[in-house]
Amino acid sequence: MCSAAVAPMRIALFTETFLPKIDGIVTRLRHTIRWLGRMGDEVLVFAPAGAPAEYCGAKVVGVAGVPLPLYPELKLAWPHWGIGQRLREFRPDVVHVVNPAVLGVGGLLFSKWYRLPLVASYHTHLPRYLQHYGLGALEGVLWALLRAGHNQAQLNLCTSTAMLQELRANGIERLALWQRGVDTELFHPGQYRQETRVRLTGGHPEAPLLLYVGRLSAEKEIERLRPLLTAMPTAHLALVGDGPHREQLMRYFQGTNTHFIGYLQGEALAQAFAVADVFVFPSCTETLGLVLLEAMATGCPVVAPRRGGITDIVQDGVQGFLYEPTDEMSLVRAVQRVLASPAQRQRLQVSARQEAERWGWEQATAQLRQYYQQVAVGC
Repeated sequence: MCSAAVAPMRIALFTETFLPKIDGIVTRLRHTIRWLGRMGDEVLVFAPAGAPAEYCGAKVVGVAGVPLPLYPELKLAWPHWGIGQRLREFRPDVVHVVNPAVLGVGGLLFSKWYRLPLVASYHTHLPRYLQHYGLGALEGVLWALLRAGHNQAQLNLCTSTAMLQELRANGIERLALWQRGVDTELFHPGQYRQETRVRLTGGHPEAPLLLYVGRLSAEKEIERLRPLLTAMPTAHLALVGDGPHREQLMRYFQGTNTHFIGYLQGEALAQAFAVADVFVFPSCTETLGLVLLEAMATGCPVVAPRRGGITDIVQDGVQGFLYEPTDEMSLVRAVQRVLASPAQRQRLQVSARQEAERWGWEQATAQLRQYYQQVAVGC
C-alpha cells in the first residue's frame, strides 16, 4: 500500500442500500462519507430512490427501482445510461461499488466502459442467506455470479478476516481487509437513562434486560433467543429494529417477556445499549457485526455465536462470551455467565469499552483512502 499522504480525490460510490434504511452497511457508509468529506474528497453516491439528495456534502443520485419481493425494505434499483452519463461528467478518480447486485452491476459495467479504477466491497453474506429463504440449492450459482462481478475490480475489500478467507476459498481475487469502526462519542456508558430501562423492560427495570438490535428478518435467526426466556423466566428481551419477519416473531414470542421496540437511532439507540445487561446476537451470517461494537462501546457485554466476522470483534471471556449455535443451551450458559456476579459483569463492561475505543471511523476511512490511492495510481 502507498505510504505517502493521499491527495483529495473524486470518489463515486454505488450502493444497493442507503438512507433512510437503517443497517450496518448504511452505518459504515454514513461515517465513511462524512470522513471522506472532512479529508477533502468529493463524493457522488448512486443509491436507490428515496435517499436524501445530499448527505454530509456528498451529492446523492436516486435511482428508481422496485421492492425486493422477499425483503420489501430493499429496492432493486435498475441501472440505466443516465447513470453512466452522470458518472462520466463527475470524472471520478475511483469508483467504489458496495455489494454489487443490481445497481452495483451498473457501476461495474460503467467503470469498465469508461476505464475507471474500480474497488468493490463485500458486506452481506448472501450465499448464506439463501437457505433461510428456501433457496439453498442456488448457493453455487450465486457464488459464480459474485466471482464474475467482484473479479472485475482491481481490489475487493472485506470487513473481517473470516470473510476474506471465505471469499478467497470461493475464487474471489485481489482481497484486502477494510478495518472496522464505531462512533465512541455517541456510544458510551454515560448514555444510561433509567427511563429507557423502564421502557425496554415493559415497566420492570429491576429484571435482567437482554437486548437485540438489528433487522427482524429470517437470516438473523432471532428465534434462537426464546430458550433464554424459558431458562430465565424473570428476564426481559427487547428487540430493537424492524423487518419482514416481525409478524412471525410476534407470534413466536407470544406469552414471553419480549418487547418489540421498533427502530431507534442516535442517542435513543445508544441509551438502549447502555441500559441493557447483555447484548444477545443470534445471527450466524454476519460478515462483521458492527452492532456488536456499538454495544461494546457503551460498556454492554455481548453474547454472540462463534461464527463469521464476529470472531474478529469478540474475544471469548473478555468482552463477553461466544457460544456454539449448534447447542441450544450454549447460548443460555453464556448469558448466565455474564450475569453470574456484579464483578464478572463489570470486568466485561470495562474490557468491552476498551476494545471499542481502539476502532475509530477516522482511522478506517484513512485506510480506505490509501486503498483508493493504490487502485487509482497503481502503487
